[in-house]
Amino acid sequence: MLVLNRFNIPPDTQDGFVERAHAALAALANCPGYQSGRLARALEDPAAWTLVTEWESVGAYRRALGAFDVKMYATPLLAQTLDEPSAYETLAEAGPGEAVVVTASDRAADPWR
Repeated sequence: MLVLNRFNIPPDTQDGFVERAHAALAALANCPGYQSGRLARALEDPAAWTLVTEWESVGAYRRALGAFDVKMYATPLLAQTLDEPSAYETLAEAGPGEAVVVTASDRAADPWR
């Protein structure tokens, strides 16, 4: 499962944003089911940031949101995300030089099956 949180933080208001994002990422990284994460900024727009995390399951991600450190460090940061969908299920993936592996959706009556 992929979680993509996007932020619009103008450069003149970024005081402490990066440090808070690092603390949020560290809190999430300590949770069971966490697989990877990264903080990135758009090359074309220095106000556009994203926090991307990968989880073994939607349940692991939801349980992580209840962890004390996540509530302390990640929840305040996540409150600044753009109001848009952020959790995505992986339906196809491929490693370098590997074939595409398709995974069935967990959603009932998914039209993309």
